[in-house]
Amino acid sequence: QVQLVESGGGSVQPGGSLRLSCAASVSIMTIWRMGWYRQAPGKERDEVATITTGLRTNYSDSVKGRFTISRDNAKNTVYLQMGSLKPEDTAVYYCNGRRLGGTDYWGKGTLVTVSS
Repeated sequence: QVQLVESGGGSVQPGGSLRLSCAASVSIMTIWRMGWYRQAPGKERDEVATITTGLRTNYSDSVKGRFTISRDNAKNTVYLQMGSLKPEDTAVYYCNGRRLGGTDYWGKGTLVTVSS
């Protein structure tokens, strides 16, 4: 069983930065794609950014140019560097791991609040 543990959430003012981390209990080289999703109150969970074992990245239009996803295979950790944060970025951020074949694993989430 794969366990994913997020950290790094918190409160920040608009324009600020945060870095989220997602530590996996297995080698992330065995997980085809790692990613971050977010869910704001009353809304569906949306994909934010993903990165494959081949380092192919994908970003939602709403975060392109502001967020960067990366992975450290030696530490089995995926990061989401978030910059120029806006109030609409406020959400619970979830780490996701997806194996080839479609099996999904989820962390419990970390709250990011952007407010003045």
